[in-house]
Amino acid sequence: MAKFDTKVQLLKYKVLKEVARLAWKDQLLDHVMDIPKTIVPGKTPTMRCCVYKERAILAERVKLAMGGNAEEPHVIQVIDIACDDCPASGYEVTDSCRGCLAHRCEQACRRGAISFDHNHTAHIDKSKCVECGQCAKVCPYSAIANRKRPCQNACKIKAISITEDNAASIDHEKCISCGACVYQCPFGAITDKSYILNVIDFIKRSEGNTKYRTYALVAPSISSQFSEVKLGQVISGLKALGFHTVVEAALGADMVANLECQELAEKGFLTSSCCPAFVRYIKTAFPSLTEHISHNLSPMGALAKYMKEHDPTAKIVFIGPCTAKKMEVQLDTVRPYVNAAMTFEELQALFDSRDIDLASLEEDVLDNASYFGRIFARSGGLSDAVAEGLKEHNLTDFEYTPCVCNGIEECRAALLKLSHNALKANFIEGMACIDGCIGGAGCLTHGEKNKAEVDKYGRQALEKTISDAVSILG
Repeated sequence: MAKFDTKVQLLKYKVLKEVARLAWKDQLLDHVMDIPKTIVPGKTPTMRCCVYKERAILAERVKLAMGGNAEEPHVIQVIDIACDDCPASGYEVTDSCRGCLAHRCEQACRRGAISFDHNHTAHIDKSKCVECGQCAKVCPYSAIANRKRPCQNACKIKAISITEDNAASIDHEKCISCGACVYQCPFGAITDKSYILNVIDFIKRSEGNTKYRTYALVAPSISSQFSEVKLGQVISGLKALGFHTVVEAALGADMVANLECQELAEKGFLTSSCCPAFVRYIKTAFPSLTEHISHNLSPMGALAKYMKEHDPTAKIVFIGPCTAKKMEVQLDTVRPYVNAAMTFEELQALFDSRDIDLASLEEDVLDNASYFGRIFARSGGLSDAVAEGLKEHNLTDFEYTPCVCNGIEECRAALLKLSHNALKANFIEGMACIDGCIGGAGCLTHGEKNKAEVDKYGRQALEKTISDAVSILG
């Protein structure tokens, strides 16, 4: 079993593994109600008030691991029953308030939300407070604290609010499905729906069927995961699971870089299209800038389209670090080519549900992309690949000035400048997650070492140029 950053991830993995284990045996429907009891036996200590509430929450996790409500398309979901242990959010006056004479907090508040009791201690009227934070800024004792919840802190686009029942609520009109809230919630009360049962079904239907093949399309960030084994053993593990062929999405990145550099030179300005969360953010928060989005599909979509054109019966499963990919595969422009998307967390659960010991396997080979395609996995990689593409197409007369946005906050800053004609760049590389794909919510681990692993993996590529890589496609 792989190492995880948090016990929340570990719990999520246990549920996924048990759901998958029963699904392989066609026993899921008969034993689905037993899964919470299996994971939390009667005498097991829990962090909740009682074992029964823990199991009730686990039952909700099981539902989402099985795909959740089919009528609900949104991937990021709140488990309401699990979301009740965070303090009320917003600005609060702490015990550090000295009841001073100056009352700067009162003067700074334009809403009249601050009053004082007989001890001159300040109080905030939540019905009037608009969370501007001006009172906290002027308090000489730093006595006013912002008790914003971890999920709200994680969501930089402000798609999360708190209901009257003290539970988190997601505004799906704003949500870009990046999964930052999923990774940061200390109680695992926000999670992503899984389509692991669809993947198992594809594999089971393709076993022994020469006319029906299931392909694994793996993101280049896989090189930074499964650190306990070698990448070649992970590839062998995917084939042991039942995937007919394993293809690296980095080849799709080469395809995109090869076309995107030409599109950039032709149009003079572009925003990237490889990160679905970034593309979604432009469309929801900056709709007037939609025209600047590259017309290329993401690397996943571009390569899957090519594969489906050569094998229309293929079932293609994308495996990567990204929860937003689960929303991307629902788009009309992508749905015909990609049948399901799953995360590295879910892949680990699949391996262990079939007792596949990766360390005992021989190494297989995964080598059909260039260095530049592989470094798409980390922030700055796409911009480097576009620069290489311009060079290989002899478009060096085009003055290339990229703006690399590492995380959605930097994306927002760049888009604001663009909307005011103040951006001194002609290409925006937008990555919603910090560090790029290697920082995705569906990663097993997150950290600086992941960037080094991606660069190392890129240097191992046999294809040294983008042109060499795409030439194999004919």
